Amino acid sequence: MNFKRVVIKVGSALVAPDGKGCSGKYLLAIARFITECHHRGKEVILVSSGSVAAGRQLIHHGSPNPSIATKQAMASVGQMQMMANWQRFFDTACSQLLITHGDLKDRQRYINIKNTLRILLENNILPVVNENDTVATQELKVGDNDNLAALVAMVSDADCLFILSDVDGVFDCDPRSNPEAKLFSEIDTIDDALYDMAGGTSNHIATGGMKTKIQAAEKAIEHGIETYILNGSNSGIFEKLLRGENPGTRFIAKHTAVKAKKHWLKHTLKSHGSIVIDDGAINALLNKGASLLASGITEIWGDFAKGESVNITAHCGTRVLAKGISQYSSQDLAKLKGKNSSDFEQILGYCQSKEIIHRDDLVLMESIES
Repeated sequence: MNFKRVVIKVGSALVAPDGKGCSGKYLLAIARFITECHHRGKEVILVSSGSVAAGRQLIHHGSPNPSIATKQAMASVGQMQMMANWQRFFDTACSQLLITHGDLKDRQRYINIKNTLRILLENNILPVVNENDTVATQELKVGDNDNLAALVAMVSDADCLFILSDVDGVFDCDPRSNPEAKLFSEIDTIDDALYDMAGGTSNHIATGGMKTKIQAAEKAIEHGIETYILNGSNSGIFEKLLRGENPGTRFIAKHTAVKAKKHWLKHTLKSHGSIVIDDGAINALLNKGASLLASGITEIWGDFAKGESVNITAHCGTRVLAKGISQYSSQDLAKLKGKNSSDFEQILGYCQSKEIIHRDDLVLMESIES
């Protein structure tokens, strides 16, 4: 339990194990684990499948493979049941976030999701994320929640990802057909051979399989997020996790999540402009670990949109101090520079964030943080 923020993905086979609506059969043990994580000061984001499975019996379809429109109708009615089913297990509030892969690829929507998750966690609310299946324009299987969970782990700066399903982990062959199959307790390299061992899913209510779980793990570990594939139908695994044991398959991240994030900000993102700051802001960034506020900004250079990366410079603009993701466009920042956050609403008509660049989205260039 050495993680600080974890994303837990729960598959349809756990939410609606018989395909006839939501069940508490497996979710009670998962909810108890989440509650214990909260008691230990851990932050949890839940990515829950199951809306289609939960609504399956309420929409007439007459086929084991309904049309996309029928699945979307199932998701629409099932999402309500799924959320109510989760909420009943917690004394604290749950929140619903319905997103798509497109939301996470769009830089402005990406930062909106990031801010929402940040504020929910700060207020001790459990975010429950699912893909917005009712408006998805591609088949639901393409938008599987295994890969969505990895993207949510990345956008939320999580340091751990648990993928819960009805399998114990990754085996060297199919354990359902070969009783001699051996479980991999740890995997440090994801290659073609590993994918070749992974098949689809035989569960008609699920949209993923072992292949999508390995894809999700590959995304996550590249960003420094330790990833586990675990059997959520076995309540005993949660006691083992609390004791720091590995009851499934662990995918080892090469770097810490913080280091991977800093490296991505510093070396991968292209800067689209510059923000010039005064001596007070320089001191706050370099010596106090602060976020960048508008009050310390003196000039804006370049044309950039909300969610794009910018350089933070001193005085004449030639000394790059830091780099980060801006919560505001260059046009808006031209109006906000030198102002207090309490004035944002009056100036712009809205307040996206009190910080121009949050500390979590900022890397110093003059000291070795990565």
